Amino acid sequence: MADVTVVGQGIFLRGSIRGEGDLEIRGRIEGDVEVGGEVTIADGALIKADVTARRITVRGAVACNLTGEEGVRLEEGARVVGDVRGASIGISEGALLRGNVQTGNAGEAKGRRGAAKAQARPEPRKAAAPAQVARNGSPRRGAAAESEERPGPPPPVVPALKKGARAALRKRSR
Repeated sequence: MADVTVVGQGIFLRGSIRGEGDLEIRGRIEGDVEVGGEVTIADGALIKADVTARRITVRGAVACNLTGEEGVRLEEGARVVGDVRGASIGISEGALLRGNVQTGNAGEAKGRRGAAKAQARPEPRKAAAPAQVARNGSPRRGAAAESEERPGPPPPVVPALKKGARAALRKRSR
């Protein structure tokens, strides 16, 4: 087991921490933490930083992302607001997590995204949409092309006020 560095209770540290050993945090840290060993965030500790380590155990509060190569464990009393990534993730009863969870090797996930982009296959062509017909029986133009040009949700609808309606509303509110 590697040497354990302790950031004691009552200590406030602003800046990045990088190293190969284990780290136990009992105080407060603002900045990125990148450790080759194990990180333990004790009860009462507050971390506002991305934490990357081989294994992470949380009993305190974290307001950023956690990435554990081997795993992340949120024990009772842990409060995490951010994304959690790791080969294995354990969340005990009484722990709070507000964010996304991604299991699997953190390095593999990054590699998969890059490989997927490099080996992107062209999508098969979709069949043309049937022509739309207006009520009078004549084909409508642009309706099919319009729906293909703007994928996603339609723009929000804003109600229009009649001329002079704002003045009438202001008079009523007085």
